[in-house]
Amino acid sequence: MDEACRLYNGALQERRDAWKQARHSVTYCEQANQLKAIRADGNLVLANFSACQDVLRRVDKTFKAFFGRVKAGRKAGFPRFRSRRRYDSLTFPSYGDGCRLHKDGHLYLQGVGNLKVKLHRPVEGRIKTVSVKRESGRWYALFSCEVEAAPLPASDEAVGIDLGLTRFTSLSDGTEIANPRHARKAQRRLRVAQRRVARRKKGANGRRNAVRLLQRAHDHIQNQRADFHHKTARILVDRYGLIAVEDLNVSGLAGSMLARSIHDAGWTAFLAKLDYKAEGAGRRVIRVNPAGTTQRSTL
Repeated sequence: MDEACRLYNGALQERRDAWKQARHSVTYCEQANQLKAIRADGNLVLANFSACQDVLRRVDKTFKAFFGRVKAGRKAGFPRFRSRRRYDSLTFPSYGDGCRLHKDGHLYLQGVGNLKVKLHRPVEGRIKTVSVKRESGRWYALFSCEVEAAPLPASDEAVGIDLGLTRFTSLSDGTEIANPRHARKAQRRLRVAQRRVARRKKGANGRRNAVRLLQRAHDHIQNQRADFHHKTARILVDRYGLIAVEDLNVSGLAGSMLARSIHDAGWTAFLAKLDYKAEGAGRRVIRVNPAGTTQRSTL
């Protein structure tokens, strides 16, 4: 991981220097062609070659995103160097090239060796890529797999969804799904963790440990929210063939006095999960004008 971080920062420095000195925009291909020479000189001896290429692609994507924000007139944010403490993931883009999952539950990674992996569910389909990720002091292995997804049986039922804060969703058939408010319920635990960080001396190991505990508290809330979103989206996709949702300006609403509650609900993340689950199941999700949707008429 440290070698990947050094490669990332070196590629970023090369692009900055080339533009300042010669007004030349370095491309991914130009940097990838230097990898063999760099490895021949004794650098990057641990990191897999394909994984190094993925690091350079990451740098390239970072600059493309920067120029895209500039053209769109948004706040650009020039790409920055990464600290080894904040470089937390590495991807092996070709399964079998530097990575291999064994039947005994061990994962081989080039430059590291065999690691025991606790699989939370069986790996299905054909593994395409493997990523290792450091999060809150813990290490995770992420497998992207190619599987054959069969559409669900056709459904003629349609439903409209009204997103809210008092209730997470209100369906057009009268069904209401409660808002779990995970972040609000965890406020006491977060306050204790934040005070522990504030009382530790900056740069000390005790502060790093306190920060890790605070990160894990936030991760727990995020996992709870994601689990709720997945289950709710799955229930809707399994039943309804057509799902209509409000085309909300979530980023605009998140800047209001209800920002904390809106972030806690996680509408954008929920709609993203609903979209891809519906696409895989052969369902339709459409966006409708939110004007007048939060109303119920009686005859």
